[in-house]
Amino acid sequence: MGEARPAQIPTSFGHELRACLRCRLIKTYDQFRDSGCDNCPFFKIEEDPERIVDVTTPNFNGTISMMDPRRSWAARWLRIGKFAPGCYALAVSEALPEEMQFLCQEERVQYVPPKRI
Repeated sequence: MGEARPAQIPTSFGHELRACLRCRLIKTYDQFRDSGCDNCPFFKIEEDPERIVDVTTPNFNGTISMMDPRRSWAARWLRIGKFAPGCYALAVSEALPEEMQFLCQEERVQYVPPKRI
């Protein structure tokens, strides 16, 4: 089994960062527009840039950089161990819109909504 291809690393760490609502991958708005989400290609963000607002959020807490998902206990604990190496939010506070949740079901990929506190 080959190594996972690393996700793009954010090119800046300012207010333009966004996190995918499904996998919590962090990239800039422009990076999502240009290449979509590395873990969620079925969202087809690069084909429909207006979808960026639906499937990503600028409202997230914390950041973790994961280099070796198979060996990282933190990646397993955060349930990102099967995703591409990259930068991830520790938590997002918004849920995917219902339409995108149905898309996840159709694609048979797990979506775990954020916990309400």
